Amino acid sequence: MASGSEHYIERQQYKLYFKNIIRKVFLEDWMMKLVALVITFALWVGVTGLSKPTVQRMSGIPLTLRLSNDTAVTNSPNQEVDILVSGDKRKIDQISKNDLIVSVDLTDVQPGDRVIQLSPENVSISLPTGVKLDEVQPPRVFVKLEPIEEKEIAVNPVTESSVPDGMEIYGPPTVTPAKVHVRGPASVIKSLSSVTTEKIDLTNKGADFTARQVPVNVSNPKAALLDTVVDVTFRIGEKRIEKTFVLPVRDYAKRKVTVTLFGGRSLFDGLKADDLRVDIVKNSAGEDTPQVTLPASLQDKVEVRRPKAGT
Repeated sequence: MASGSEHYIERQQYKLYFKNIIRKVFLEDWMMKLVALVITFALWVGVTGLSKPTVQRMSGIPLTLRLSNDTAVTNSPNQEVDILVSGDKRKIDQISKNDLIVSVDLTDVQPGDRVIQLSPENVSISLPTGVKLDEVQPPRVFVKLEPIEEKEIAVNPVTESSVPDGMEIYGPPTVTPAKVHVRGPASVIKSLSSVTTEKIDLTNKGADFTARQVPVNVSNPKAALLDTVVDVTFRIGEKRIEKTFVLPVRDYAKRKVTVTLFGGRSLFDGLKADDLRVDIVKNSAGEDTPQVTLPASLQDKVEVRRPKAGT
């Protein structure tokens, strides 16, 4: 009997022990445990739901072409592409399209007409860890690559306004340097015959002057100027006229020569035929040729147009 009582008591103690455990687990602090369970469930849903692989297409991503220093693109290939990316949804949602650039390396591509494949394997793009590039559209672009050349090209001065009344520019202006170095694609450089300066204002310019450090412009944006400024010198003086004289030839009393002089109007004031002298000299072919001698005051100021011998 005693042995049976002991077993009965032990069973009752086990039952009481398990009841205490169940009460502590499910009844004591049940509100706190419920809140913890809800938070745990929410975290599990958040982690497993947001990290689920996602696919997203992005359009209008800038496309850049990396070129070697001695080649240039001379056509107008696509400037933008569309891409398809996949990966962690949280990471994809954090991507700003404005921060993306698709780049293609053409540094080893030879000049010529080329079709360039665009694929995840041969383009570069910076994406977050866990996100990969799956597709690029269009899958190819056409580019025309040309070698870069350098050439010296003449500079043409450009002016605005005009010199004062009664004045004129003597001859074309002098540009220093007369030619500048221009660099660009071969076809562009070949088509350039000259470049121009910015406009030089001639208002109130009544004497010789030099416009210094005048910027130079090139019309084609694909060409680059290596020399960007020049000096331009103008010779400005009194407006010139022609004046004609019929002169006797020295030592040939009966021969006459018609001489036309070209110079500033005031230079001829008071000039008389007696101030001029004409001699007959032999030219390189042994022929008799009139030679006009001007007064010292007119030397290097008046141009002698070709004398015409008379009878």
